Amino acid sequence: MALKFCSFASGSSGNCYMIRNEQTAILIDAGTTGKRIFEGIEYTETPYEDVAAILVTHEHNDHIRNLPMVTKKMMNSQVYANKKTWEAMDSVRVERERRKVFVTGKTFDIGHFSVKPFDVPHDAAEPVGYSLFGEGKQISVLTDVGYITDSIFEEIVEADLLVLEANHEREMLLMGRYPYLTKRRILGEKGHLSNVSAGECLCQIVNTKKKPRQVLLGHMSNENNDPAVAMLAVKNELMGHNIIVGKDLRIDVLLRKCRSCVYEV
Repeated sequence: MALKFCSFASGSSGNCYMIRNEQTAILIDAGTTGKRIFEGIEYTETPYEDVAAILVTHEHNDHIRNLPMVTKKMMNSQVYANKKTWEAMDSVRVERERRKVFVTGKTFDIGHFSVKPFDVPHDAAEPVGYSLFGEGKQISVLTDVGYITDSIFEEIVEADLLVLEANHEREMLLMGRYPYLTKRRILGEKGHLSNVSAGECLCQIVNTKKKPRQVLLGHMSNENNDPAVAMLAVKNELMGHNIIVGKDLRIDVLLRKCRSCVYEV
């Protein structure tokens, strides 16, 4: 039985992903429009009652903007975040009895999934990435990360499907119209991963663990990146290490305001 993944939106203006098996559906973040989220749920032919949980990566608006609306319609869903993230979004209107608190680094179960939240460097209260395990497979979602730590690498190296941030092309950011302090924040160790950094990470993953793998480049900046630019930059890094896209791994791009296809692993 396969695990399925679909991105409803991925980028600086809003994020929401679904991971599901035959019994359980889980959303990661609810920061895009309610329309996109509900249309995505219908596109994946997921009954609302199957959405058991919404996992929150961190409290920034592009990840939680429509959390209240989604929980109102998804009556069976519980919302999971760590203690510091709940404190940072305490004003978000989610019923107290539906708020679940996890400890970062400790695995917990939701339906037929095991969920592992792991620490990431980003400018938020206690941001996390997630790995979900089921049917003998692993799907990992890693965005909003300043750099790849050794512990992050260990969490994602075995992933069968990996959502990996490719937020910006460095030269586009440096030459762009963002204020200096914003550029420093993005480029800093608690900022966002560049195209080249994403490519370097994938080189290390493939050289460490060779296996069939689907990689989805996500959370792209509208101002400082472009899907074609990101794909080219990542492929150039891989080619420099004799890694062949289509043979050693498969790569697609998640668009900012468009739903992806449904991937199966």
